[in-house]
Amino acid sequence: MIQSQEFRNTVAGRLTAAAAAAGPLTAFVGLDGFVDEILHVVDQRQDADHFDRVPTIAALATRLAAAAGRSTNLELVNVMTKLGGNGPIMANALAHLGIAVTYLGSLGWPALHPVFAPFAERASVHSICGPGLTDALEFTDGKIMLGKHYTLKEVTWNTIVERFGRDAFAAQMNSASLVGFVNWTMLPYMSDIWASIQAEILPGLTGPRRRIFFDLADPEKRVPADIQRALELILKFQSSFDCILGLNEKETIEVGHVLGINSTPTDSEGLAALGVEIQKRLPVETLVIHPTAYAVAVSAGRADIVAGSVCAHPRITTGAGDHFNSGFCLGKLLGLDNAASLLCGVATSGHYVRTAQSPDVTQLAAFMRHWPTE
Repeated sequence: MIQSQEFRNTVAGRLTAAAAAAGPLTAFVGLDGFVDEILHVVDQRQDADHFDRVPTIAALATRLAAAAGRSTNLELVNVMTKLGGNGPIMANALAHLGIAVTYLGSLGWPALHPVFAPFAERASVHSICGPGLTDALEFTDGKIMLGKHYTLKEVTWNTIVERFGRDAFAAQMNSASLVGFVNWTMLPYMSDIWASIQAEILPGLTGPRRRIFFDLADPEKRVPADIQRALELILKFQSSFDCILGLNEKETIEVGHVLGINSTPTDSEGLAALGVEIQKRLPVETLVIHPTAYAVAVSAGRADIVAGSVCAHPRITTGAGDHFNSGFCLGKLLGLDNAASLLCGVATSGHYVRTAQSPDVTQLAAFMRHWPTE
């Protein structure tokens, strides 16, 4: 595992030197969109303005288990309301990093939901239906996402064609430096959309080979046959793009099981070995895995592991993975190798969870040089 300050200083220098190249870079990202309420669960309330939060998911689980057969009441306190969804968070972070972003998704219809207005000021934003809603219960050891997804059934190829346009979609696919399709799990017709793109758009693509990024986003609730189909469709994009598939640790194990690899690794080397086995069976250009404490990238059967920046008391965790994805993709777009791109990813995420703000390239390089220890 790479974790030296010398490595971080070197990558910070390379990132700064390449930053000017970010200007001409473009990204076309979609297709979800959520309004997120970030919430804390009250444990003990001292008065109208002060309370102690339930600190961990484990503590909440104990409290809920004790209520079985008795009932209980939980108070939720809104910490912030923000744009949500894997796509908007990743795209917003890419825009902060200096990439010209076009976003297409479920951000409000017929008018954009106000929570996305600041995003629309820094990116070209297009919406085809109303957003989903998420109550994000945050704890020191993770988060519980309670989603309301009924609007996402409107995200279909027909809706895209009617409200955005087939020609406009093809133009974006044909010109963007990076195409990103994320949150497959919550978009019930995403696989059908990919199949339509492959039938109607890919045959007409011209120009140089570019990159496309996929994030399944916790596919546990989808049946194995659906996951298998999604993976097969992702691999078909490899004929026209260099495909990057992003997974977290849990998703990696689930995808491994679907591919017939029954492995539950307990350390970074084990997870890297699982990643190598997955890429053998799903030969995308790059497989990237991002647990909290480190990250792994696999290309051509080789795994790189880079230490992350663990934060004991994050200001926010919802969107941390999407920020990792934006940083990793920036590194790849700038021509950095997998290890350096992983550092871009973990540093982008590390800055975000500490500040609740997306970094620009200058802040990202500074974070690498002044690596926090907690």
